[in-house]
Amino acid sequence: MPLASTVRPIRSGRRSCIRLRRGAVGVALAAVFAVGLSACAPDPVSESFLSGENTGYVAADGAITEIPVAERGEPVEFGGVTESGDAFDSDDIAGQVAVVNFWYAGCAPCRVEAGALEEVWQKFEGQGVSFIGVNTRDQPDTAKAFSQEYGVTYPSLIDVDTAEAKLAFAAAVPIQATPTTLVLDKQGRVAARIIGPIDGPSILSTLVKDALAEDS
Repeated sequence: MPLASTVRPIRSGRRSCIRLRRGAVGVALAAVFAVGLSACAPDPVSESFLSGENTGYVAADGAITEIPVAERGEPVEFGGVTESGDAFDSDDIAGQVAVVNFWYAGCAPCRVEAGALEEVWQKFEGQGVSFIGVNTRDQPDTAKAFSQEYGVTYPSLIDVDTAEAKLAFAAAVPIQATPTTLVLDKQGRVAARIIGPIDGPSILSTLVKDALAEDS
């Protein structure tokens, strides 16, 4: 079922060290954005991406899609095993708003957005919000190394061998670009989608607040 949606351009939110701008081709992001907790200097892969190279990134339109409550599909049931070897099932977060981020370690914009994702997670932790990553290409050791380097504290499912999580979302929102970030409402339905790297914490925070404010 195609998404009946409202699409709006991404607007800049609060930055810590770097500001992102989209160029004419939609993938050339320049200026600065915080990519880690310990320093503001991007790693070489991030630098290549920010300078306009399409490194480890499937080009997308960068749009935000918000789905009206009446037009959302069925709840998405998904699960898998995290990088730490823990089993996860969407039943574990039933009744919560969830942010699901599809990523992999070699994806430059995934590195660029990691700090903002963690910032939003820290802001809403303990408020009925869960964050879960879905790593689409890496094995556990690589995913854990990424989390340690970029200060990511929420878990990620290792989906490379089974594609279990990615397939679970296919009917509602096919994942055609990496990174992609989804906001699920309290019933587990897709309420919003961001294609491409999130443009700072502000927009994602607003989407999470909107989902929290909805009736269960």
